[in-house]
Amino acid sequence: MVNKRRNSGAILWDEAKRIIPGGNQLLSKRSEQFLPDNWPAYYQKASGCWIQDMEGTWLRDFSIMGIGTCSLGYAHPEVNAAVIDAICKGSMTTLNCFEEVELAQRLIDLHPWAGGVRFTRSGGETCAMAVRIARAFTGKDIVLFSGYHGWHDWYLATNISDGNNLNNQLLPGLEPAGVPASLNGTVYPFLEGDAETFDRYLMIHKGKIGAVMMEPWRYKEPNLDFFRHVRERCNEFGILLIVDEISSGFRLNVGASHMIWDVEPDICVLGKALGNGHPIGAVIGRNHIMDAAQSSFISSSYWTERVGFVAGLKTLEIFERDAVPETLKAKGNEIKERCIAAIDETTVPINIVGVDSVPILIFGGDKGQALKTLFTQEMLKRGFLAGNVIYVSTAHSSEDIEQYHRAVKGVLEIMELAISRGVDTFLDGPVSHSGFQRLTR
Repeated sequence: MVNKRRNSGAILWDEAKRIIPGGNQLLSKRSEQFLPDNWPAYYQKASGCWIQDMEGTWLRDFSIMGIGTCSLGYAHPEVNAAVIDAICKGSMTTLNCFEEVELAQRLIDLHPWAGGVRFTRSGGETCAMAVRIARAFTGKDIVLFSGYHGWHDWYLATNISDGNNLNNQLLPGLEPAGVPASLNGTVYPFLEGDAETFDRYLMIHKGKIGAVMMEPWRYKEPNLDFFRHVRERCNEFGILLIVDEISSGFRLNVGASHMIWDVEPDICVLGKALGNGHPIGAVIGRNHIMDAAQSSFISSSYWTERVGFVAGLKTLEIFERDAVPETLKAKGNEIKERCIAAIDETTVPINIVGVDSVPILIFGGDKGQALKTLFTQEMLKRGFLAGNVIYVSTAHSSEDIEQYHRAVKGVLEIMELAISRGVDTFLDGPVSHSGFQRLTR
């Protein structure tokens, strides 16, 4: 059980907000996204699906597992061994590491439609690189997009003309502060399944669109009719199709999930699970398109660092050897079924959606966000990091899932009582944030 008094991690988070604008480097790891004033915030060690907080307490992670990066669990021994060996041999030198070529070839082997690869170290810059290459190849500026694609200027520029353009893509409240006003009119959003809006943009901006970027899926498998419609229309209008598989890649299969549905893009971006927690991102594409990267200056020192390539190679080896996607789906299905059974015994308004490897808990009603906060609060007291998203890993054992199920049943009883008496009165702090908000210091 976690003590109700404020933990040292929460206190350190308050200090961080005074000296680090926004508190840290990633919105998704802000305490306010989980449990304002009481989230442990920092860790000392991690192994499997366990994290040790600043108090020395070990907590089971049934939340975002490193923002979906650690499908094999934290500190996976084989990946660790490969990385440690690479570091001991020298991870950065004047010469290039040979593993860069090996990983590029492995990704091309997995995606036969592709013929060229460039690497990065983070998702946002991977998307930015893909857009730069597409614009360089086509000579056209306008990009249509659906989904979340990072923090760079090209993406946030859509909110210059309408500050609500990104609200239905993933994160509401994103201001284009600092984005040059001259980028207005270079990027336009559409929603999955909205062929009418998509086709209207094609006609309005005919001959000026260089690329369409979309996530094939985030919370559910794609609308295949729409996915194929976009591919066909891109072919018809001479537009490059970029699929962003930073989050979706390696969750349903080894590689990018678009291969399951036989829809070939022109460019695909990969990241997150590729390195099992070690920074590595990849832009793969048709050879003649990727060659446009040579006509535009795209270069960075740490994109050549060895650890990401080594981690990627070892992670791919384990994914193929151990049929990891099938394991993730089986474990996730067990979690979903047991949660649904527990929820059905109550009147708490929770619906479970998402693919099996990424179950999503939707807290309903006008107090949905408060209920989510209460769930996180009470699960933490029972030794779990938990929210509305579960990135399943192979490290989640049957015993872990059983303990999670027992904790959920106990928390649901409290939530049912809270609904009848007032949810806010059961909270030990403020309600969690649901999007981007400026933090007070």
